[in-house]
Parts: sequence; structure tokens; C-alpha cells
Amino acid sequence: MGLSELARQMFPGYDEVDLSSAEAPLQVVAVHAATALIAGIASELPAHVYRGRMQERQQLPTPSWLEDPDGSGHGLEDWSYRVVMSWLLRGNVYGDVLQRSTAGYLQQVAVFHPDTVSGRLTSCGAPAWSTSGREVSDPAQFLHRRVNPIPGSLQGLSPIAYLQTTIGLQATANRFGLQWFRDGAHPNALLTNTETALDTDQARAAKDRFLAALRGTREPVVLGKGWQYQALQIAPEESQFLQTQNWSSAECARIFGPGIAEVLGYESGGSLTYANVQDRGVHLLTYSVGKWLRRLERLLSKFLPRPQYVRLDRDALLETSTLQRYQAYQAALSNGWRTINEVRGDEDMPPVPWGDKPLALSTPAAPAPTTTPPSDG
Repeated sequence: MGLSELARQMFPGYDEVDLSSAEAPLQVVAVHAATALIAGIASELPAHVYRGRMQERQQLPTPSWLEDPDGSGHGLEDWSYRVVMSWLLRGNVYGDVLQRSTAGYLQQVAVFHPDTVSGRLTSCGAPAWSTSGREVSDPAQFLHRRVNPIPGSLQGLSPIAYLQTTIGLQATANRFGLQWFRDGAHPNALLTNTETALDTDQARAAKDRFLAALRGTREPVVLGKGWQYQALQIAPEESQFLQTQNWSSAECARIFGPGIAEVLGYESGGSLTYANVQDRGVHLLTYSVGKWLRRLERLLSKFLPRPQYVRLDRDALLETSTLQRYQAYQAALSNGWRTINEVRGDEDMPPVPWGDKPLALSTPAAPAPTTTPPSDG
């Protein structure tokens, strides 16, 4: 019998999923704002399909199955948002592979709620998965992508869980947390009798009768002489890592990357200027959101035959003023690496017949010859 099975028998409810509290971290406003910002950016950026690299790169039409990866009708944006949010809050994304192409690449994947999935490594080192208590029989029909992996663990960690594991709560708190916060292997109350010594059968019978009185009712429980009931639930302020650390909103937001707190307005003591806003967009993309975009791109590319791949249009995040945009267009056109119709497409304007070829590169005019006045000598 494994430890998980033993724990389930000893402590009922050990591994039950309470979906009503599955989004408990969202109660922290800063965490919700940070995760919603990252997932919102990743899901709303336009996705383009390409083949080739650098000079040979060619944009291709987006296949219909990529526009709605789970076939639900909600589209790529909805699917991508759920994927990134699952990574941010649980460190893993799990999917039910509903359809593959004849070549083997993905065509339809339904995303599981992460709290309904459990995984373990078998004795031979192979992963074994179960969803809602049912074991996955065909690993080819199960998709798993993790973030923040740690050695010896099958599943990844969310940014908050990874930070909690990394810094700990000092040595004693770490040992306490391994049992209390993660294993769940602790009784939630003590039912004692101060006047009578109970044998094993009597104790089991008393426990069963007490639990039967609690199930399905909110009525008070009447105890006889000598019985005492003492709850062993941890204090609410100690049950949450962030509350235990007493972190500020800015610190909570920074768990998800540099620049998140500043963009959300949690920065204090700094000046906000137009230049800062522009710089923060670049900073956010480079150091915080970029890694989530690349992870999503790699996953979306699994829906395409090789060597095709997906790229999210990051320029849509770095929106500039009209003057800055026109200056960028002018530089691109004059240097010959963009065409008139590409620029018009960015501005939602129709193409023109003569706009598909790069403009002739302008060459600087030769300096006028200088004439040396004749000498008087």
C-alpha cells in the first residue's frame, strides 16, 4: 500500500478536490491582478504561423483547428488564457488530447482543471496520471506541460509555490510546512474522553458515531459526560504563505516577474512619466511576460506540422504614439526591410497595387567637388 492510499484511509478527504476553493489565491488582489495581466497579454496577442527563419521566413495561413484548439467555439484567446492561468496558479497545464492528425501533431485538446489531475512516477520511472480519480489508460491521449520544474518531481510549481519551496519558512517552518501545508497528513480535530479509558473498538465506535452526526447537518452535536472536542485547524493568517510572510501588494506582484508591480501601480516613491510608461512596456515584455509567451508559442507549435511554428506578435504590446509609429515606418521603408502594403496592413488600410516591393534604397548624394582658387603666385 502506498503512502497516498494509506493517507486516504487514515484521513478521509486527504486528496479530495474542492473546486469551490480552487481559486483561493485569487482572493489576494495583487496576485489576481498580476496573473490576469500576464494571461491577458498572452491570450490577446495575435498568433501567426510561419515556416523558415530569417530571410527565408514565410507567413502561412492559420489552420482552423489552431483558431479553436479545444473545439468549444470559444476560440484561441479563451484557450490560451486558461493555459497560462493554469501555469501561473498551479505550475502545470493538463489536457485531454481529443484529436491528432495522421502525422501525429495535435489538433484538439481540452484543458483540464489542474486540481482534478494527480500524477506520480511508477517504480520503473514512467509517469502515471489520473483525472477526477480515474487513471489515464493511454498516455498518448494526455498532455502535460510544466513550469518551474524541480529535480525528482513529476509536476512543476507555480511561482508562489516555487518561491515558498525556495526560501522556506526557516528550518522549523519548512519541516512543519511539508506535513501541514502540502501532505495534508494531519488530523483536523481531537475527540477525547477525560473520564473513561477507551479500547480500540470503543474509540472507533465513538469516532464513527461522532462523524455520522456531523455529516450533512449544521445542527449542534451533543456530547456526554467527559467528552471534549478540540479543533486542530491552523489559524487563517497562518494557512496562507503570503499572509504568513506579511508581504505587501507590490511584493506579491513581483513574484510573477520584474515590472509587474510597477505596471499595476503598486510602486511607491517613483515618478511616472510618459517615457517611463514606454520603458515599462519593454521591461515587462523582456523580463516578465516574455517567458510565458515563449512557453505558449512552443505549446501552440505542437498543433502544426514541422517545420511550421507559431509566433505571437509582440509589437501589439508595444503600442506607441502616432508620431513614433510613423517614424518607425519611415525608417523601415527607407531601409528596405518593409513594404508599403505591410505598413498599410498594420494600419488596417487596404493594399495598393504598387506596394508589395521594397522601396529603392536611397543612396547619399556624392559631395560636390571643391574648387581650389588659383594662387596669386
